[in-house]
Amino acid sequence: MAEVTLTIDSKPVKATEGMTVLEAARQAGIDIPTMCAHEKLKPYTACRLCMVEIVDSRGRTNLDTACSYSVAANLVVKTRSEAVNRIRKTVLELMLSHAPDAPELVKLAREYGADKDRFEKVPSFCILCGLCVRYCAEVKKNNAVGFVERGTRREIAFVPEIAAKECMGCRECFSLCPTEYLQAAFVLTQALITPAARD
Repeated sequence: MAEVTLTIDSKPVKATEGMTVLEAARQAGIDIPTMCAHEKLKPYTACRLCMVEIVDSRGRTNLDTACSYSVAANLVVKTRSEAVNRIRKTVLELMLSHAPDAPELVKLAREYGADKDRFEKVPSFCILCGLCVRYCAEVKKNNAVGFVERGTRREIAFVPEIAAKECMGCRECFSLCPTEYLQAAFVLTQALITPAARD
């Protein structure tokens, strides 16, 4: 594949066609925060933390997610503009309303000046990043955990019949969870599984 040069935060960055802005930035040692991106998974754009400001070859400026935007020659990317920082701060405040004590979120909140008390607390402890669901489906091919409900009631849940057979020996998704909610959900699922389902 052809190599292209783009500019990220005033720094010339070489990347291969087909890469995303997030991949190019990481390769160049430029940090862009994200909660839902993983090198083994398809872009998902759920968390919106990797939002960046992009000026394309025609001079048009727009905001987009770095995890899904493909690199191109002469692309200009700003990872810390005023607009980007404002978006990240709001996104973090929304996430903190669900998981106010998650270490990763607390660290980013300090960096961006996010107020964890701005929004009413919704103690779900899950920020719906989808890492566990997607990893189980795309990498492990087990589909042992998935989304249930819709809208504000959406959450993740293990499928007891599959979890009983697949998850005890795997648990690879646990380390992906940015809030540690996944482990609690699994423990609850294990408690609900009948002895017959475990056999």
